[in-house]
Amino acid sequence: MVAALLLTLGSAAPSATAERPGPDALQRDFAAAAAEYSVPESVLLAVSYLQSRWDGHGGAPSVTGGYGPMHLTDARAALADAPHHSHEGEDPRGDTARPVPAPRVDADVPDLSALPARLRTLERAAALTGIPAERLRTSPGANIRGGAALLADAQRKLGQEPSADPADWYGAVARFSGADDTATARTFADDVYDVIRSGPARVTDSGQRVALAADSAVRPDTATAAGLGLRTVDADLTECPRSVACEWIPAPYEEFGEGDYGNHDKAQRPGSQSVDYIVIHDTEASWDTTLQLVQDPEYVSWQYSLRSSDGHVAQHLRLKDVGWHAGNWFVNAKSIGLEHEGFLVNPDAWYTEAMYRTSARLVRYLAHRYDIPLDRQHIIGHDNVPGTVPSTIPGMHTDPGPYWDWAHYFTLLGRSFVPTAGPGAAVVTIRPDYGSHRPAYTSCAKPADACAPHGSGAVRLHTAPEASAPLVKDAGLRPDGADSTDGVNDTGARASTGQQYAVAERRGDWTAIWYLGQKAWFHNPRSQPTAVGARAAVLTPREGLVEVPVYGRAYPEASAYPAGVPVQAVTPLPYKLLAGQRYVAGERTPGEYYYATTYDTSGHTVVRGQEVYYEIQFGHRVAFVKAADVRVLSR
Repeated sequence: MVAALLLTLGSAAPSATAERPGPDALQRDFAAAAAEYSVPESVLLAVSYLQSRWDGHGGAPSVTGGYGPMHLTDARAALADAPHHSHEGEDPRGDTARPVPAPRVDADVPDLSALPARLRTLERAAALTGIPAERLRTSPGANIRGGAALLADAQRKLGQEPSADPADWYGAVARFSGADDTATARTFADDVYDVIRSGPARVTDSGQRVALAADSAVRPDTATAAGLGLRTVDADLTECPRSVACEWIPAPYEEFGEGDYGNHDKAQRPGSQSVDYIVIHDTEASWDTTLQLVQDPEYVSWQYSLRSSDGHVAQHLRLKDVGWHAGNWFVNAKSIGLEHEGFLVNPDAWYTEAMYRTSARLVRYLAHRYDIPLDRQHIIGHDNVPGTVPSTIPGMHTDPGPYWDWAHYFTLLGRSFVPTAGPGAAVVTIRPDYGSHRPAYTSCAKPADACAPHGSGAVRLHTAPEASAPLVKDAGLRPDGADSTDGVNDTGARASTGQQYAVAERRGDWTAIWYLGQKAWFHNPRSQPTAVGARAAVLTPREGLVEVPVYGRAYPEASAYPAGVPVQAVTPLPYKLLAGQRYVAGERTPGEYYYATTYDTSGHTVVRGQEVYYEIQFGHRVAFVKAADVRVLSR
């Protein structure tokens, strides 16, 4: 079993190469490697783009141990066991009507000799090129040569000539993916040829200018993939778009112990309840460990897992059923959970473009199927899910964290975050430039130690318009009144890309938003803005109310519960929405509670009341207020 690839900062040191290459050096490296190994330059560039978007990440490995622009894998570089959801004590079900499931932390120790070939491509590249493994890891030029050698070797093993026509390399590209099934290998190759047709160009994380000339006429010879000899996955029960390679690996619905069962609940969505949210997670574990855990009936569950190396998808639950993944039963009952192979606390354990693209296609499909708006109040991170009651707030999970690239993700979703109002608008959309915006974080490896500098989609919020001012407080995370911190897992003073907030004040290069019942300031200079103007409905306490309670779930009133279904408390969180403050209004939702505490589904009941709520962007996490307590202001 491959253990979690929690790659330490020490193993992620940047290259020691002394020279500072010119801004076109990487483009020349691609051209030279393509010529040396007789690989079409467009194929080499497109494969690299799908893996890394041509970034080198300072020589640091990806979440699956891949290095450099070509994502050559060397999983032996750093293996450590960090089982999924084993931290912070969150109840993934988030329902006080049932006992908290015990955490599972007994993942297998890895057998390094049994690592799959997809995690050892750097070793093969070293054998083919004669370039030392360390240089393949740290030198972008050498890494590109290694990738070209692997493509040429794949072409040769498929019995194909080293053609100058990109269309003849489809099979070799499919093999390069490292996928062990035909569908995923072909999906990877299809994406590479989409890249060739679109012709991207960008400046990399090291300041290199790289461009791929669009070839809209390329039509790959898909017959060249006939000899891959890969397995065929079981996709009969999967619910995925045709553009995604999906495998059915079911989570068990089993009874165990005395009156207990796992690891999800049967339901009849959307007939029983609407599906309103898609929750983005990272696994905090390797692919194999993730699959091991989701198949444990005494563990928890989610609908889909996505593999970093090639974007392969495994579906575990039918979409009509309810997974235990978000830590809030109201959200679980009305959401779909996507787990992405990755690690929040390692900023340089980067996600591949292949996984981002597959995830975006899957989310587009799900959003269309359930009429879910593509915005940040419906496509949320696990770190945006609210605590259910005051006591659960400190234990809520913080993935996918500040290093998930929401801006790029929503561009792939076809919903880029663009200004919809002028710079003086009453609402802003958070949108820093991911690559250049690098706020300092701590506690990635050890408490209080500085994290490696890295792009981030999150802005930090202060009590006054100056960088030296304390960070705003989060009364739920710190009931003692202590300030928030710059810890990577501290969400108390953080606004993330795509989230929208009502503006409270502006002073020079600083903007204040209403956040957790207070003014929260962030640096937003005109020369390099971290937010753009937006039009959105906002709400405020209705006239005569000094303050409005805020909730972590939208449960019905007590009188709505039938006999035999315990009334669930509607408990306010330790925050207040005060008169004069405004918050962006999201989903208007009826109070609902899905009562499901027995293995026998005949007793499962959806309780609906007359109480109606609004979801709001209240802090970093969303929250709910009763519609009767507020008035909505027009856009």
